Amino acid sequence: MARILIIDDSGTTRQIIAKILKPDGHELLETGDGKEGLEMAEKHAPDCILLDLLMPEMHGFDVLEAFDQKDLKIPVIVLTADIQDTTREKCLKLGAFAFANKPPKEDELLSLVNKALSVQP
Repeated sequence: MARILIIDDSGTTRQIIAKILKPDGHELLETGDGKEGLEMAEKHAPDCILLDLLMPEMHGFDVLEAFDQKDLKIPVIVLTADIQDTTREKCLKLGAFAFANKPPKEDELLSLVNKALSVQP
């Protein structure tokens, strides 16, 4: 299936996401910080990225900005506990494909990932 990169400093959240996505046969790559996530995105060219906002080393907003600067055309789904409309708007303005709240709901996450994968060339 698809290669999906999970960038989230919470090991528990990464486990929840993996439990949801593994049954569909996706190859999952994981990291706990944005800087390493950016490096992994460049090296492994994932089909989709699940990105947290508040992380050590490099915040999710910075990762989105770096993707734009490097012209990385990978659909990014932001997963965050921040429910503010301004945060959602900022993420989408910075190029995020979609925005969802934590903890991820199985049906919503699967739907967003499938939509993100369907826009791939």
